[in-house]
Parts: sequence; C-alpha cells; structure tokens
Amino acid sequence: MNENLFASFIAPTILGLPAAVLIILFPPLLIPTSKYLINNRLITTQQWLIKLTSKQMMAMHNTKGRTWSLMLVSLIIFIATTNLLGLLPHSFTPTTQLSMNLAMAIPLWAGAVIMGFRSKIKNALAHFLPQGTPTPLIPMLVIIETISLLIQPMALAVRLTANITAGHLLMHLIGSATLAMSTTNLPSTLIIFTILILLTILEIAVALIQAYVFTLLVSLYLHDNT
Repeated sequence: MNENLFASFIAPTILGLPAAVLIILFPPLLIPTSKYLINNRLITTQQWLIKLTSKQMMAMHNTKGRTWSLMLVSLIIFIATTNLLGLLPHSFTPTTQLSMNLAMAIPLWAGAVIMGFRSKIKNALAHFLPQGTPTPLIPMLVIIETISLLIQPMALAVRLTANITAGHLLMHLIGSATLAMSTTNLPSTLIIFTILILLTILEIAVALIQAYVFTLLVSLYLHDNT
C-alpha cells in the first residue's frame, strides 16, 4: 500500500528517452483497414460508426464547417482509442496529461476563432456585447465575454484530464483495497471486486463519452464561428 498513487501518471521513459511520442503514435496502428473490395464485419461496423458519428457532428454545419469533418472524426477516434488503451494494466494514458490536452484544444479552438474573425467579423465581435446592454455595463460585459472566450480551450483540456484521471485513481484505490483484503476477508473481497468490475465498465463508457464530448465541443466552437 506504499505505492505512489500517481506513479501511473508519470510519463514513461525508455533508456532515459521519453516514450510518450511512441505511445501517442501507437493507437492509429490499431485501426483496421481493408484492401479488399468486400469488407469484413469489423471494417463494416467501424465504417458505420464513423459515418454515424460524422453525420451527428456535421449536421449543424454549413459547407465551410464541413471541411473540418475529417479532422474531427480523426480527433474522436484518437482520443477514444487512447483512453481505452489507458485502461489496460501497466499502461500509460496520454490524455491524463494536461499539457497534451492543451496541445489538442488550443490549436483547434484558435483555428475556429480565427476562421470566425476572418469570415464573420461582425458576428464574432457581436458575441462580446449582447444587444440591449445598458451603457454602464458595457466595459464589464466585454471583459467577461473576453475571459469566457479565452478559457474555452482550458475548460476543454481540464474536463478531459480530470475525468480520465479521476477514473484511473478510483480504479487504482479499489484495486489496491481488493488486493489487500483478499487474504483477510473473502466475502468483502468479492463485493469490492464486483464493484471494481462495474467501475471498469463505467470507465470504458466514460472513455468513449469524454472523447465524444471533447470533439462535440470543438464542433460547437466551429459552428459558432462559421
């Protein structure tokens, strides 16, 4: 029980070199591809899920916003596979690192905002000052809206980091309790182990949901600026 609770969140190294880049590049290798005219069931199911997700996210966009469809689909697949691989024992989850999540959130948010200022500058500036605002409140509202705009990528990154990290910590604590009680109280161990299995199922759902939420929010930011 003296194990460091946060040891699994430390970026791994191989011979003193950071291995995070290799881990980040590994999930795309797991996506199956087909070279044949007729696909098997796995490829067909994968394509159906991609089309369904893309259709849901792109339905509200105009022609300019739909040019981001490939990027958004690639983003949700990458985050989902990374989160799921992080649930394996003795593995590392890159999405528990705030720096990596910020590296994903800031460029996507900045690209959407810059596109909005280039194509619809009047509408973009109108968000800073709602119509009918009393004159004395104008400076305060402009400051508030500016801050709310600037914290959007931070909110994206922190939300993903917090949800994935909390789930991993909870699984680690319950797993340690199960192991510690396995030699002293068998009935309690079985109950805790059942809770651990249910929590693992929940974390699988959270891994997929958080990937969808992250991508959906990026899609909403894009919709507001196109």
